[in-house]
Amino acid sequence: MDYDILILGGGIVGCSIAYELSKYSLNIALIEKDYDIADDISMINTAIVYDGMENNEDIMAKLEYNGCKALNGISNNLSVPFKKVGTLMLARNEQEEASLNSIYERAIKRKVEDIAILSGKYIKEIEPNIEIEPKSSIYSKNTGIICPYDLAIAYGEIAFDNGVKFKLEEEVMDIEKTTKGYRVVTNKNKFTCKIVINTTPRENYSINFDKKDENLRALGNVRYLLLDKSFNIKLSNILFIKNDKDEKVIIAPSIQGSTVVYMYSKDAIEYDHFFKEIMGIFKDVDLKYARNFFESDFYENKIIIDDNYIEEGYIKISGKNYAEVTMTPYIAEKVCDTIVNKLKCKANKDFNGRRREIYKFKDLTDEEKIEVIKLNKKYGKIICHCQKVTEGEIVDAIRRPLGARTIEGIKRRTGIGLGSCQGASCLNKIVAIMARETNKKITDIVKDSKKSKIVLSRIKEFDEV
Repeated sequence: MDYDILILGGGIVGCSIAYELSKYSLNIALIEKDYDIADDISMINTAIVYDGMENNEDIMAKLEYNGCKALNGISNNLSVPFKKVGTLMLARNEQEEASLNSIYERAIKRKVEDIAILSGKYIKEIEPNIEIEPKSSIYSKNTGIICPYDLAIAYGEIAFDNGVKFKLEEEVMDIEKTTKGYRVVTNKNKFTCKIVINTTPRENYSINFDKKDENLRALGNVRYLLLDKSFNIKLSNILFIKNDKDEKVIIAPSIQGSTVVYMYSKDAIEYDHFFKEIMGIFKDVDLKYARNFFESDFYENKIIIDDNYIEEGYIKISGKNYAEVTMTPYIAEKVCDTIVNKLKCKANKDFNGRRREIYKFKDLTDEEKIEVIKLNKKYGKIICHCQKVTEGEIVDAIRRPLGARTIEGIKRRTGIGLGSCQGASCLNKIVAIMARETNKKITDIVKDSKKSKIVLSRIKEFDEV
């Protein structure tokens, strides 16, 4: 038997489960088909931590509420940027106010704490820069913002440091039942294990536990607009607004100090319509503040933890939801409890729950910068002037546990290339550093996959100069 447990899928759910299970004396491996873990997370590296108040499904709301409370506790240990930010769910007319009252009553029944109804005058005192005149609002103190990619990487790094094996660039081709457990066949290897935890289920496996998952259908579109730090209207809270077309507009401060605008709709969202909605909330919004504009599918499906086959040693987690980042800690805890109860495993006495230290040069004081440069001169060389990212941070991102192996991996770990020039002035430098640190040719460096080489070939080759 190669492993006690195989986790299939290195997204944020898979990494969080690996982290929780690494607290026990188990032989664990995680299999991921991509070059890097958490490759499914959006480049908008700010996610809202919900408290379940807005969710129509009671079970999903419970996952949110418990996940929200868990993130408050573990973010410090994981060294993940997390900021408590209140939410104002606004009502602009009597119809919206009636809907708001229903949401508030439902939240009270769910025993969501630290929420209140505010009248319009108090809202304008809290957020004087908004253009609209709300009649009332539900205020929640529970919510916050977090960097989801940092969260996933932190889970993975700590799991790695505590013995979990990560099998990257391996795609699961089949899962077969054996007399003692399972055989998992990838494009490179065959592994045996007692228990399979599948976070990426599909139906074409030899086992009959997986059926076609109807829970992955996109329910609409979401557009993101990232407004630069120079955008002079700052928010103290997350704003949640629903218009008469049943479209949701959410405006939130980001971890990095900029502003993110989200718009969810069942229909395709035109840019002009999106910008018009923003203009209805703020005044004097100029396109010059827009740094990035993204579009993706919107998922509001149920996250299902299917442990019906736990006696056979199989657990399946399926579904996609906009609040998955919030739900993840609680999902991982529930799966871990199920495994511990089944295997009666002992705690890992050597477990270290602290993440290895990371230096974010731009966030250090002048005195701290001097000390860091004394330790490593590479921290004194700025590579990305927009984001103030140093060569030392890039090298650390490559050399860390589960270090970056692609340009996208470096970008997500450090924020390099996400400034106003979008990497135009620093991409070549990053490629050169990665080639040097990984002992590869420049033509072998990729953006995020095998087919995304940055430099296809050299223009000329010389035998001698």
